[in-house]
Amino acid sequence: MLDGGELDVLTGDYLAELTMLILGRDRMRDPSLGYAKTFLRQAEGVLGTALDRGVTLVTNAGGLNPAGLADAIRSLGDRLGLQVRVGYVEGDAIQRPDALTANAYLGAFGIAACLDAGADVVVTGRVTDASLAVGPAVARFGWTRDDLDALAGATVAGHLIECGAQVTGGNFSFFTELPDGGHRPGFPIAELHPDGSSVLTKHSGTGGAVTVETVTAQLLYEVGGPDYLGPDVVTRLDTVRLEQEGPDRVRVSGVRGTPPPDTLKVGVNNLGGFRNAMTFVLCGLDIPAKAALVRGQIEESVGTEGLEFTLARTDHPDTGDTEAASALLHVHLRDGDKSRAGRAFSAAAVELALASYPGCTLTTLPGDATPYGVFTADTIAQDAVEHVAVLPSGERVPIPAPVATATPAGAPAREVTAVPAPAATRRGPLGELVGARSGDKGGDANLGVWARTDATWPWLRDWLTVERLAELLPETAALTVERYELPNLRAVNFVIRGLLGQGVAASTRFDPQAKALGELLRSRVVDLPTEVPA
Repeated sequence: MLDGGELDVLTGDYLAELTMLILGRDRMRDPSLGYAKTFLRQAEGVLGTALDRGVTLVTNAGGLNPAGLADAIRSLGDRLGLQVRVGYVEGDAIQRPDALTANAYLGAFGIAACLDAGADVVVTGRVTDASLAVGPAVARFGWTRDDLDALAGATVAGHLIECGAQVTGGNFSFFTELPDGGHRPGFPIAELHPDGSSVLTKHSGTGGAVTVETVTAQLLYEVGGPDYLGPDVVTRLDTVRLEQEGPDRVRVSGVRGTPPPDTLKVGVNNLGGFRNAMTFVLCGLDIPAKAALVRGQIEESVGTEGLEFTLARTDHPDTGDTEAASALLHVHLRDGDKSRAGRAFSAAAVELALASYPGCTLTTLPGDATPYGVFTADTIAQDAVEHVAVLPSGERVPIPAPVATATPAGAPAREVTAVPAPAATRRGPLGELVGARSGDKGGDANLGVWARTDATWPWLRDWLTVERLAELLPETAALTVERYELPNLRAVNFVIRGLLGQGVAASTRFDPQAKALGELLRSRVVDLPTEVPA
């Protein structure tokens, strides 16, 4: 990014929900840690280039210890013989004696204050991902908290680039159509304008592509309803307009914003206990009976509490290949007792090798249990958090909470009545007509589905109901599912409550972050209308 072309600010988003848990465990071992050490290793090779080219670095790699990372960057600069001005933002940490970590999602104005004071590098703890882009825009254009539409537009730009190459063809449903087949997508650039509009692009000569569809895919990633809540603005995703301005250039405009809520989201991580897993290979005939035998034997050995069995029917009949003829029985155990979840469990599984079903074998050796975390979301009043920008000079500047706040009315999750089947249909995978992108938010999953053409949109809008989703993805049938329409994007978005249980770190689901949920949906063979071309 630094060598490939013009750049003003380079952002780095290091803080997934799971990362905060990992940093919390690091800090338990060593109170001086709690930040993303990867950033320091990367900065060592590029800090001089960034300073020479006048490119500011803005990162949330400070994690649980932004002051510690700021000090480490200054030390790195001294070691490299570089004069580097470092500012940092703190105040996100919430004192919760019952939690391993608890951090409020701060906004962009602390970042802007550090940049206004001449920082070369700005380090934050837990801010919203989009704030890494909104903060530099606030500093550059002098926006105030009243510039809601501009803040909302920059929030969309920040959301689009926060996951790097996901907006330039990474993880894209139609990767085979990319110029390089998705081999090495370049990282994205958001060209921000004073009114909050932006153009998404990338350095010339890099792989992947920036198209309305690649941008749509990322825009649908890990969102809920049309109201995209943030600490500085509520962004109306149903107002976003995308236009292909040229090769690898998509204009993002029309975004409207409303006042933010009077509360901030708080991400809370706790240690939930210990977990372990063993996988049995069941080959050939009598697969269900073999799985039942193992279940009974394991339960007799270690008890039933905390056990979870999942039989993956990956077997094919009448094949000459052992792997193709085999199913997998995944056995998970979660327990507060490390010894029961550890060798007591995994050894019990291995000890069945000569005393269970014919062909008994496992995929791994016995191992110890590992701790797992539980993520929950809470809220705190905006004015209860001491948001502070620590300038390169060391001056501490309080960042006041927004004065104008509002409770978003929100668009209700509108359900539609299933329409009659079209007169003429053909059988085919749903993915012939639509793309999808899915992801996780704590224990919930989101699944965004977009129509590739204007002609397909009315059919998708009326056809893909909550009931039909339950038919295609049976694991959603018993859960609360919210459905939202985004007509400007020709998309519907589903929020599936509780699909991931207690969150990524605790989930025993085969796809614990629901990243493949969209591709599973696209693979389902359905009745497609013949009048809608693929």
